[in-house]
Amino acid sequence: MEKKFVKEVTAMDEDFAQWYTDIVTKADLVDYSSVRGSMIIRPYGYALWENIKGALDRRIKETGHENVYMPLFIPESLLQREKDHIEGFAPEVAWVTHGGTEKLEERLCVRPTSEVLFCEHYKKIIHSFRDLPKLYNQWSNVVRWEKTTRPFLRTLEFLWQEGHTAHATDEDALEETVKMLNVYGEIAENYLAIPVIKGQKTEKEKFAGAKLTYTIESLMHDGKALQTATSHHFGDGFAKAFGIQYTDQNGELQYVHQTSWGFTTRVIGAMIMVHGDDRGLIIPPKVAPTEVMIIPVAQHKEGVLDHAYELKEKLSNTFRVGIDASDKKPGWKYNEYEMKGVPLRLEVGPKDIEKNQVVLVRRDTGEKLFVPNEELEVKITTLLEEIQQSLYDNAKKKMEAKTHVEKDYDSFKKTFKENQGFVKAMWCGDQACEEKIKEETGVTSRCIPFEQENLDENCVCCGRKAKHMVYWAKAY
Repeated sequence: MEKKFVKEVTAMDEDFAQWYTDIVTKADLVDYSSVRGSMIIRPYGYALWENIKGALDRRIKETGHENVYMPLFIPESLLQREKDHIEGFAPEVAWVTHGGTEKLEERLCVRPTSEVLFCEHYKKIIHSFRDLPKLYNQWSNVVRWEKTTRPFLRTLEFLWQEGHTAHATDEDALEETVKMLNVYGEIAENYLAIPVIKGQKTEKEKFAGAKLTYTIESLMHDGKALQTATSHHFGDGFAKAFGIQYTDQNGELQYVHQTSWGFTTRVIGAMIMVHGDDRGLIIPPKVAPTEVMIIPVAQHKEGVLDHAYELKEKLSNTFRVGIDASDKKPGWKYNEYEMKGVPLRLEVGPKDIEKNQVVLVRRDTGEKLFVPNEELEVKITTLLEEIQQSLYDNAKKKMEAKTHVEKDYDSFKKTFKENQGFVKAMWCGDQACEEKIKEETGVTSRCIPFEQENLDENCVCCGRKAKHMVYWAKAY
C-alpha cells in the first residue's frame, strides 16, 4: 500500500508537468470541474488560500486600505472607455449576451479585472483634495478565457485581491505602487518562503493601460519563471478617460493619479513548484492548514488514543494541529501527510507513552527526533521556525544556482538551449531586440530589476549601448 501510494506520483525530473498535476489532485488541493479550465478548490486547498489571504489582508489593512466589493458584470460601453485597457484584455473576455431567454440590449463582460468599475465609482465619490487618497481593495473572483490552462497557474476563473487607489499626485501614486509591491514581496518571502526578484516590466510586458508595471518574479524547480504578483502605476490616464477630478487647495480642478495591484491563487502553484518533491507537497509552516499531524501508533492498545487526543487538545492552544485516528495503517498515514506537505508529523505509541516522549518527523528533511513531553511545545516552535527558514534558504540557493550571466548573443542562446533558469544580460531598451529574443529562443524579459548591475557596456542581442540589466527566462 505504501509503495503504491508514492508510485502514483510521477517523478519531478521525469515529467515535471505531470508531477505537478499529480500533486494538486492527489494532495486534495483541487478537482476538475465540468467546465474546461475551471477548478474546484477542495477544503485543504481552500484552507491554504485562507491562510495566505489572512496574512496579506492584515498587511493590506495595516497600510491603510479598506475592503470593498464591486459587481461581477461590466457593461460593454464602460469597458470601452479606456482604449488600451480593453485592447489588452479583449481576447480573454467572457461575455453575457442573454438574461434568461431575453437578449440583452448591451453585452455584459464578466470581470477580468475591475479598473473601470472602480473608476466609475471614484468619479462619483471624489470631489475635493480632502477625499484623497482613496485606498480600496477587494477580494473576489475574476474570469479570463485562457486557451491553455493548469490548476492554480492559469485557469478560466481564479481568486485574488485587487487593490485600486486614487491619489492627489503622481508621486503619491508611485509611492503606493512601490509600497504594495514590497508587501507582496514580504508575503512571498516571509510566508511562502519563495525568494523573489523585484523590478519593472518592460513597455512590451507591462499591464494594458498602465504607465508602468512593477513585478515580483520567482523561479520554479524546473527553471521556468513565474510572475508572482504585480503592482501598476496608472498615472492620470484612467482619470482622464473617466473624468475623475478633484478640486485642489487652490480651488483648481486636477485629475487624480491611480494605482492597481493584484495577488492571486497562482501563488499556490508557485509554492508547490518551488518546494515540492517526489513525495508530494512541502508547505511552509506559516501558511500550512495543519502544522502538526498526530499519528497514534498501535492505537488499538489501551490508552494510546486517549493520550493522542490529550496531546492534540494541549497543542491546539498554540499550533494548528490535526489527528488521524482512522483505521488506516500508520505507514499509509505517513505517506498521506507527506503528500499533503504537513510540516511536522508527531508519532506516539505505547513505548513513547512509557518513556514520556513523542517522535517528531520533519517533512522537509525527513529527520526524526525523540522529544520529551515537557519540551514538546518549545521544540515544535523551534522546528517550525527552522523549517520555514530552511525552505526559503534552499529555494534561494537553487535560484542562485540557476541564474547565469551572459554577455554575447550566441552564449545567451546556448544557455537557454542547454539550461533553464534566469539569465542576467544587458539590454539596449529597444523592443525589436526583445521581440527577436522571444522569437528565436522562446524567452521573455521578466523584469528590469531595481538592483541594477553593469554587466557589460553593450546589449546582449544587438551589441549597441546598453541601458538596463534585465532578467530573462522562459515562463509560465
